[in-house]
Amino acid sequence: WGVGAQHTHNLEAWFVHSPGLKVVMPSTAADFKGLLKSAIRDDNPVLFFNDMTLGYHAGEVEEGEAALVPLGKAVIARPGRDVTLVSYAKGVHTCWQAAEMLAAQRIEAELIDLRTLKPLDEETVLASVHKTGRLVVVHEAGPLCGVGSEIAALVAEKAFSALKAPIRRVTSPDIPT
Repeated sequence: WGVGAQHTHNLEAWFVHSPGLKVVMPSTAADFKGLLKSAIRDDNPVLFFNDMTLGYHAGEVEEGEAALVPLGKAVIARPGRDVTLVSYAKGVHTCWQAAEMLAAQRIEAELIDLRTLKPLDEETVLASVHKTGRLVVVHEAGPLCGVGSEIAALVAEKAFSALKAPIRRVTSPDIPT
């Protein structure tokens, strides 16, 4: 393809580390519209990242005020009781497929779509882990110092006693394209 080393890397962690910025990464057409409207209305600087492949995913969208999606509020995309899957952007679709495969084995995966990486909806993540006792964080960025690392640290610090198994992260390899 002849692309630069950063071309297929997710750089959201660079911006999540910057004080004062809000960072948004939607996974659906409805969230794209709703989060974008909320970002425009926000008084703070909001960085809005969209994976270009998600532009080919059609979906229903609301009109008017009903379309608004609050910044900093994750959504439980699929309820479950056995394991919590946490992701954002394109990773949500991968997790949905994994949840379908797990369901065939009678394992109910709860899927959390973060939608906003900063501010991070800690409450939704922690409540889910307290319910399921297990956490798998999925993102396309590399494993070191990414959003997945932060979520793993959050759960280890604030919900360690609820864990029935080690936290797992599914990431891209730490290599250039």
